[in-house]
Amino acid sequence: MKKTILTGFQPTGAIHIGNYLAVMAGIRQQQEQYDCYFFIADWHSLTVDYKVEEKRAMIKDLIAILLASGLDPEKCVFFRQSDILEHAELAWYFNCVTPISFLERMTQYKDKAAKNVKNINAGLMLYPVLMAADILMYDSDLIPVGVDQVQHIELARDTAKFFNNRFGETFKAPEPLLTDMPKIMSLTEPTKKMSKSDNPKSAILVADEPEVIMEKIKKATADEVGISNLLGLGKKFIKNFDAADYKDNNLKLKTELAQGLADYFAEIREKRKEWLTKDAEIEKILAKGAEKARSIAQKKMDDVRRKVGLK
Repeated sequence: MKKTILTGFQPTGAIHIGNYLAVMAGIRQQQEQYDCYFFIADWHSLTVDYKVEEKRAMIKDLIAILLASGLDPEKCVFFRQSDILEHAELAWYFNCVTPISFLERMTQYKDKAAKNVKNINAGLMLYPVLMAADILMYDSDLIPVGVDQVQHIELARDTAKFFNNRFGETFKAPEPLLTDMPKIMSLTEPTKKMSKSDNPKSAILVADEPEVIMEKIKKATADEVGISNLLGLGKKFIKNFDAADYKDNNLKLKTELAQGLADYFAEIREKRKEWLTKDAEIEKILAKGAEKARSIAQKKMDDVRRKVGLK
């Protein structure tokens, strides 16, 4: 039997090439290897400040890029997190068995709190519990993550153990599936990871048109660290790449890298535009995926309610 893999995609802004390579580039292959659950983690995205209309646009754009990247609703269960209310219910039960000390030591909570000093809400701390509910609901075997997310998978494993020890064997402990993609660094501050929340000129977006990509690459930092960063990108995006071809020729490196990036994302860029015009079809896809996910979640929650003494 195929193992089950689950990935949530947060709609928190425009998708840059680092996001794509880290969590989206493997979608096609994963659908062939595993039983896949892919979902829009819209509840998770509410923990930081946002504007309502922008949030709707972010969700729509994320769905369009995922579908353009090869996500096939016939080969996976694709749904919107907020359509499955059982996730929130399970998170509450998990809140009642998870020691707060485990949440206080989460490094991502500390990082997000530092970046959102005017909105340090309870959701920032409880985020990993909801993530555990997302994961454990579907008896997931593997969760594709970067190294910075492994702590969340460890908490999900701990949560499964806490619940199972108290109420009986119910949840499977998942394993992290580490992605081997190196960090994609900022164009303007190449010692930092590329981020959509920083200087817009520092990140190449999946939806950027060729002329925009060229403009950003031309303005990329060209000191020793910056050129090293561009050469690293060249290995991925320039055909027949050889670093020696660009020795003392930064203009050639930047020009060919920009062209390589534009070519690499050309098909996704065009398919994204098509999907952005298909609101009705997208809603049908999400409704069908939610129906599949909900049927599994309801069975799991019937079992959970009995075990905690509510039925």
